[in-house]
Amino acid sequence: MRRTSVSRKIFIICNTVFLVAVALLCVLPLLNLLAISLSGKSAANSGVVTFWPVDFTMMAYEKTFHNNNFIRSMGIAVLRTVLGTGLSMAVITTAGYALSKDFRGRTPLMWFFVFTMLFGGGLIPSYIVNTTLGLKNNFLVYIIPGAFSCYNLILIMNFFRSIPKALEEAALIDGASFFKVLWKIFLPLSKAGLATVALFIMVGNWNEWFTGILYMSDTKNYPLASFLQVIVVQGNQQDLALDPTSAAAMSERTIKAAQVFIGALPILLVYPFLQKYFVKGMVVGAVKE
Repeated sequence: MRRTSVSRKIFIICNTVFLVAVALLCVLPLLNLLAISLSGKSAANSGVVTFWPVDFTMMAYEKTFHNNNFIRSMGIAVLRTVLGTGLSMAVITTAGYALSKDFRGRTPLMWFFVFTMLFGGGLIPSYIVNTTLGLKNNFLVYIIPGAFSCYNLILIMNFFRSIPKALEEAALIDGASFFKVLWKIFLPLSKAGLATVALFIMVGNWNEWFTGILYMSDTKNYPLASFLQVIVVQGNQQDLALDPTSAAAMSERTIKAAQVFIGALPILLVYPFLQKYFVKGMVVGAVKE
């Protein structure tokens, strides 16, 4: 018994150290990014900023929020995330509810969906299909092609299958329709699972950048992720909008750090509100009734 207790204590200590190290690997880069965005030009360019601002200044954020291109791209990203998440949740919840039932042809249909997870047409066929449907230079290209995800469908379906069938049978006996059963019983009892999947979809929509660059001819139609990809990774500086006065006082690195930090901030603010559902949702459905 004593040996077991000692082993457990050692495990707890090692596990705690490991989790703290992983947490620091996630938090410290953000702190460094924030410190650079609040530092002066010379300090940022010389690389002396660590986790605390040097020559504190808010000029980078003032310049960023006066950048019409940045504000426009952020608005597009917010609209894309809201509409994309809403449409995707509507599609996968209705499909997941239907596939959680036992009916003739369910197994071949599920294998058809699983096949799409393993094999895809590739970039060129996808581009041809989307352009043929008129989605090039169209805001709907951010929403419609990614509305369905087989992985998220399977998650939702398993959450629904974990709900006791007696609840649905009682509601159907009382005269409720299938849509009413879904709305009144399955969705309220699956808040943890829905919040988990919704968080996955939100993060995916917010961070996805390739679609904008591929299908939009004008950078003014880029969402925030595509905008940041162009100015930070590809090195296109025209959207920084640095006039000679600002360029003398600020570093391009400071502006980039401010824009990247602002881009990451919305997800960081949303996550704490969904965390309790996220933690619970990862284990719901793991135990069979």
